[in-house]
Amino acid sequence: MLPFVTAFSQEPSKEQMEFEKKMRETIDKAVETYESDFDLEPWQAFYVDSILTHNMGAMSAEMMELGKSRVENQDIYQAVTDKWNERTYEAMRAVLNDQQWAKYLKGGAAKDKKYRDKREAKRQVGK
Repeated sequence: MLPFVTAFSQEPSKEQMEFEKKMRETIDKAVETYESDFDLEPWQAFYVDSILTHNMGAMSAEMMELGKSRVENQDIYQAVTDKWNERTYEAMRAVLNDQQWAKYLKGGAAKDKKYRDKREAKRQVGK
């Protein structure tokens, strides 16, 4: 009986399933946008999908843990977001060629990087 109870208690809730569905839709839409904007090769689209799936999932899990721990400091949530967005930025550089990378930066990634770097510098000063 105990394994059944344990397995049952680990079933995802309706809210969790809805969240994961929305996250998957967001990732799919982003990959489609990148495919059309950057003229990605199929292998690049695969890697972009993998990068976004992993990083968004990991960021989401980390955010949920903070929420479960009742963390209220918004700076901590921002630091988690920045960490995973930075990892996505670095991974995208490894996948995109120079022309695609220039478009990626021009599309807002450079500005986002600049703000992340400023926040990180501010966090380092505060330590």
